Amino acid sequence: FRLADLYIDYDKRIVTVDGNTVHLTPIEYRIIVLLSLNAGTVLTHEFLCRELWGPYVNKSKALRVNVANLRRKIEKDTADPQYILTEIGVGYRLLEDI
Repeated sequence: FRLADLYIDYDKRIVTVDGNTVHLTPIEYRIIVLLSLNAGTVLTHEFLCRELWGPYVNKSKALRVNVANLRRKIEKDTADPQYILTEIGVGYRLLEDI
């Protein structure tokens, strides 16, 4: 998957930005993979929590923390994200390459 300077190699489980490897936690990696496999589509908090932690766990605060950490690692400016957008009150969307 490639989006501008963000590259995800699913086979090697490697994420790079501007050619530099980004070290992600397992949850952060799963988040970026879920978003990239659904690029352009808003994934709800509920959907992401269910996919990451299972159907009976509400980890919406943990999701927000992990997405914030992920943004710090891949975004040049977290105040003006280029990759992961927040859809307020709904969830998150990874931009798609146009």
